[in-house]
Amino acid sequence: MQAGLEPRRRAVALMTQVTQDHLPLHTPHRMDETLDGLPPEDRARALRLATEALRWASRSDRLLGPHLRMKPEDSVMNALRLALYEINVTGAPGHAAVNAAVSIVPKSKTGLVNAVLRNVDRRAQVWDDLPMPVTAKWLRKRLIAAWGKEAVIAMEHVHSGTPPLDISVKTDADEWAQKLGAKMLPTGSLRMDQSGQVSALPGFDEGAWWVQDAGAALPAALLNAKAGERVLDLCAAPGGKTMQLCASGADVVALDVSDNRVVRLRENLARVGMTAELVVADALKWETDVQFDAILLDAPCSATGTLRRHPDLGHAKDGSDLETLLPLQSTLIDRALGWLKPGGRLVYCTCSLLPEEGEAQLAAMLERHPTLILSADLPEGVDPGWKAPKGGLRLRPDFWAEHGGIDGFFIAMVQKPA
Repeated sequence: MQAGLEPRRRAVALMTQVTQDHLPLHTPHRMDETLDGLPPEDRARALRLATEALRWASRSDRLLGPHLRMKPEDSVMNALRLALYEINVTGAPGHAAVNAAVSIVPKSKTGLVNAVLRNVDRRAQVWDDLPMPVTAKWLRKRLIAAWGKEAVIAMEHVHSGTPPLDISVKTDADEWAQKLGAKMLPTGSLRMDQSGQVSALPGFDEGAWWVQDAGAALPAALLNAKAGERVLDLCAAPGGKTMQLCASGADVVALDVSDNRVVRLRENLARVGMTAELVVADALKWETDVQFDAILLDAPCSATGTLRRHPDLGHAKDGSDLETLLPLQSTLIDRALGWLKPGGRLVYCTCSLLPEEGEAQLAAMLERHPTLILSADLPEGVDPGWKAPKGGLRLRPDFWAEHGGIDGFFIAMVQKPA
């Protein structure tokens, strides 16, 4: 445990970035700054510890509450949460986890941390008897209104588990499933239990595959780009969908507003040996004379569908961003339709569990553009029960619960009249 103090120290710093500064774990620059100087395996470990300790934070807080007269500063609270996660979820020896926590907090807090953790360790209440971690209040209320309490509880059960690793492959999916010991999902993604360093897996360096949740792979599958088609990927970084489009043989333009995110997209394309025309621009201002055969718009959204992979979002957000996200999504839809050829296809998607960002946006789009044709196509392997009542696909984390769940998404394809 003592040998792993630095990844733990960085994990607590990442957690504090979320709980105190309300910034998601994967915020560009901040994450890199916090993990600077760590070797790849320790970077992966620190990020994994922070993610999982936040996943179980509500249960840790139930144990800690009776032993804290006042809640300590966030960095100390997060060290306590990390220790309880390690003891109760990973099976780390109690004395070792306590000593590690004491070693990474300020000296003025070592007595508090030591006393609280040892008192919690002696408490009769068993971790597994505590309620499952629940969704943040601001979001849970919205989700219950949309899907019902029973469905939300089912989602929370999926959210409480460490998600498997999903990957998309360029070619030879069956062969790579055998090499990686992965399971082939009905939609063609590969899934494996993996919590270590992704870049150390076979095929990573040679660019045979890339990490991409099975749900995130479905928008490009629905668009079904063909070789030679001119395709626009809007809001493209970090590039999972761009790589799917390139693999189809399409002529791809990938646009994103962030220069730093496009740098990462360029690196990802280089690793898998693919090329696309990369554009750094604001889609609200970008102008082009080109008309596209197909456009994929993965619009900026609340990202509430990714809570199973990013439990930090419930701590970092409060729902106030919807006020700006909803009109932005509508505007991006209208601009994308303007760049589409007659007969062209647009896939609109958001990794959100909120109908305002999915079903309601589709209904509003069809009302503004009544000549659009709503596609009833389904990507290969998709359960017909995932169809939304008024068109499109609605994915929820509790779908495929027996396989480890899937990210929440809304996906719909429309076509311009020829």
